[in-house]
Formats: sequence, C-alpha cells, structure tokens
Amino acid sequence: MSHDDQTLDFYAREAEAYTSREKVENRQRLLTFLSALPDNARILELGCGAGQDSEFMILQGFSVQPTDGSPEIVKAAQARLGVPVQQLLFEDLDDQATYDGVWANACLLHVPRKSLASVLARVFAALRDGGQFFASFKAGEEDGRDRFGRYYNYPSARRLKDLYETLPWQSIVIESGKGGGYDGLPTDWLYVTATKGG
Repeated sequence: MSHDDQTLDFYAREAEAYTSREKVENRQRLLTFLSALPDNARILELGCGAGQDSEFMILQGFSVQPTDGSPEIVKAAQARLGVPVQQLLFEDLDDQATYDGVWANACLLHVPRKSLASVLARVFAALRDGGQFFASFKAGEEDGRDRFGRYYNYPSARRLKDLYETLPWQSIVIESGKGGGYDGLPTDWLYVTATKGG
C-alpha cells in the first residue's frame, strides 16, 4: 500500500483550511519543468492539493490531468479549476506511456518508504520517452510524523538517488533547498528532476 490512512484522514479533516490558505508561490521550479516540455504537452499532476499548479499549467496552454488522493481535496480543486480532477491514490496509477510530464510537488513525501520504489516505477511507466518527472521531498534520515500526525518518508539525497537509479532514467538531478510547509516550520527540501530515456 503506497498511502498512509492517518495522513489521508488529516487532509479529509483539514481540506477547507488546507486548500483556502494564502500561499506565496515560487514558480521557478515549475517554470523550469515546463520549459523542458514540448508545446501542448500532456501533464499529470499528482497530489494537486488546491490546484494552484494545475491552474498555472493550464493557463500556459498545457493539457493537464490534476489528481489527488483525498476526495475532499479533489472537490476543492475541482471547484477552483472548473475541470475534472481525478481521485487517484499513487498505487492506482496504471497509465502506460501517456504523459510528457509528471509533476509531483510535495506529495510523494507521504509515500511509505517500503512503497516508494514501486510508485516511482509507476510514474516511469506512465511517462512517454523523453518525459520529465519532478518531485519534491522533505529531507531527513528516518521516516516519521509531523505535529499533525502526517507521515513523511524523510529521505536523504543518497537514498533518493539509490531509489531512482533502480530505473533506467536518462538523467537524474537532485537539488537541495530551504523552505517551509503547512506546519510553518523551516524545512530542508530535496528536489528531483528525472528524464525518461528515448
């Protein structure tokens, strides 16, 4: 199972507060991701939350399929976007060579450690040759929960590199940075961009 029920319960309870909060968006990583895609690229967003990133990508002319694992979050995102948002758990992703890009900002960090490799394999399969995959993670050494009870896999850069390298990506770039999150605490982030060969 590639999801954590306690984490999903949090998003069910807090959907309104989580999706309506004011966010100061830094679009640079999203713009970099989009710049590597062909015109009219088809993009899958995993864990779309309130839908801000999908909204931005749609406005840039891309064909976007927003998804989230929480039905309550899906409802809020759909109200914002005015397009269908698919309820999708990571373990249920079964598309084959369908997307030019997969955007997974701050969502795969909730996948239990033992399941992360299989989720990455599903993303790899869903991408077309030359496809781009972006994901971000809260960095750490041991998995655990935050003060809201949400599960995090807290990987190190080395662990992520080892996991990604079990698949034949053409390139894997891991960058680190400082930031925050819903809990308001300073956070060390890892940003991974991978390109599928072809």
